[in-house]
Amino acid sequence: MPLHLAAGRLFFLLLLAAAATSLPAAEAASNTSSNCTLLDAEFVRAAFFDVANFTPPLPGRRACRPVRRLHFPSLDLTGPVHWDELGNLSSLLTVDLSNNSLRGGIGAAFWRAPLLRAVDVSRNLLGGALRFDYPGNRLAALNVSGNQFTSIESVAGLAGLENLDASGNVIRTAPEGLRQLTKLLRLDLSGNWMAGRFPDDLPPFDGLVSLNISYNNFSGVVPADAVRRFGHDAFIQAGNASLVIGDIAPAPSPPPRRRKKLKREVTIALIAVGAAVTAAALAFLAACVACGLTRRRKKKRKDKDGKAAAVWEDEEVVVGAVKVAAAAPVVVLERPLMELTLADLAAATSGFGRESQLAETGGRSGAAYRAVLPGDLHVVVRVVEGPVPGVGQDDDEAAAAAGLRELARLRHPNILPLLGYCIAGKQKLLLFEYMEKGDLHRWLHELPVGSMDTEDIGIDTMEAIEDSRKPAGDWPTRYRIILGIARGLAFLHQGWAGSGRPIVHGRLISTNILLGDDMEARISDFLHPSDETPESDVYRFGTLVFELVTGQARWNETSTSWARGVIRNRKGLNLVDDRLRDETAGTEAENEMTECLRVGLLCTAGPPEKRPTMQQVVGLLKDIRPAAHAG
Repeated sequence: MPLHLAAGRLFFLLLLAAAATSLPAAEAASNTSSNCTLLDAEFVRAAFFDVANFTPPLPGRRACRPVRRLHFPSLDLTGPVHWDELGNLSSLLTVDLSNNSLRGGIGAAFWRAPLLRAVDVSRNLLGGALRFDYPGNRLAALNVSGNQFTSIESVAGLAGLENLDASGNVIRTAPEGLRQLTKLLRLDLSGNWMAGRFPDDLPPFDGLVSLNISYNNFSGVVPADAVRRFGHDAFIQAGNASLVIGDIAPAPSPPPRRRKKLKREVTIALIAVGAAVTAAALAFLAACVACGLTRRRKKKRKDKDGKAAAVWEDEEVVVGAVKVAAAAPVVVLERPLMELTLADLAAATSGFGRESQLAETGGRSGAAYRAVLPGDLHVVVRVVEGPVPGVGQDDDEAAAAAGLRELARLRHPNILPLLGYCIAGKQKLLLFEYMEKGDLHRWLHELPVGSMDTEDIGIDTMEAIEDSRKPAGDWPTRYRIILGIARGLAFLHQGWAGSGRPIVHGRLISTNILLGDDMEARISDFLHPSDETPESDVYRFGTLVFELVTGQARWNETSTSWARGVIRNRKGLNLVDDRLRDETAGTEAENEMTECLRVGLLCTAGPPEKRPTMQQVVGLLKDIRPAAHAG
């Protein structure tokens, strides 16, 4: 035990002894019988001795009660906890220290508390290895998500565990012993860099109610019944374990004498059947494209020389579940001489099929498809569901086209420009520039493809992991993105084409921020009517600032309130993403990051009238890093 803790404990016991000598004999005798519970308060005080913003218990009657619950969530607790002291609490049942700024590791001695049932330390700055060396542990629920833990060891000792959430850490290998957790109901390992084999390294599926291994580096193949049971989202980017196989009933084994011959016959049969099925599938696909997607009618008409010429008159194209006229013209504003129709868009998107559909559609819009138009023009074709602000919603196509042309005049380096459009009845398809680097959420929170090789597994340092995330760990780049979003939003708030009426985005989140090759942020998905105000956009911009500086995703009202408390107490540096802090320690960048967090604090003020305008925010951000704008 550290010397200062030992001295503190001795002083506390002396206070208790002095208090006992001043009590009447009967009361002193009563307290003697509960002297062991008097120690509980002292254990808690010693455990949180180095934690800022924690109010320790004082000697008195209430201190005589055994400590059963430690619930201190979202109190801006900062610093290391001496967990071995909490392991002495013989009556402790539940611990909730979530949404704080606690640092360091969790000592293995903490888990010796004999009655401990539930622990939630999510969304802190805890790290290192989690060890469970006490086989009699009764733990039923454990949430360590949103921290920096690197491994979970001796997990087989948690025989009674029912809920385990270890998502959002930097765990590199699947914990050994998971298969022994036969009582487990819910398991979330998502958002790590976890290598393991699916399903061999996971608990039996029979008892699991929910499972999530997405955004990891698992190997193996996911059977179709697992996808049906846990949902497709449970296996997104889970390594090659994202591959899915169908259910195949095993055939009875043939006699040994016939096995070799039968194997050859089966192989030949499978090849033949496979070839036939492939040919049939290709024929069916060709028939669908030719007959189903763009039905055409051949008719005769005379050309300029009076000769009969055969032409194709398109009838209909299916866009989503709606049939529209395939002959509807596509207007490419920057290339007015390009003659395209909706049938051409259908051909460029494989008939608006799944193979061309983007995984992230950008929010409120309908489906989005990638297409390459003549002239090597890479675009995203977005099917807009619902009205477009500033564009007439009646059946007057001329008025709608005029509105879309006016909309295309919204040009700013930080706004995704409208390149073209197609109006087919009440359906509107908008063409935008395709951004190769994707959206901000993917860039900031997901690993680059192929960043973790099998040779890296087992390295006992964090260097390989940190290097793999350096593209999102550069402070000048993040600052540039923050400033770009602010500039684009300020431009929208200035008004619609000079009308003075602000354009309110209404859903400013990281998936709606696209990144160009120059790493300039471009705001997308703002073409929707909104009953919100510019102040609501300012608030969401503040949460984006928090997301970019801290590296944490999924900001809500609770986490925003927690971050605001940390920043108000001038401890914003504790929130900074470790990837940034490690590279900028002792430099001016540390001050720039904390000042950006203070801008986020201003933008997320409770009363809307206390939030700055986006023009003011741009000015504040430029003052934080003036060297970036010199000249």
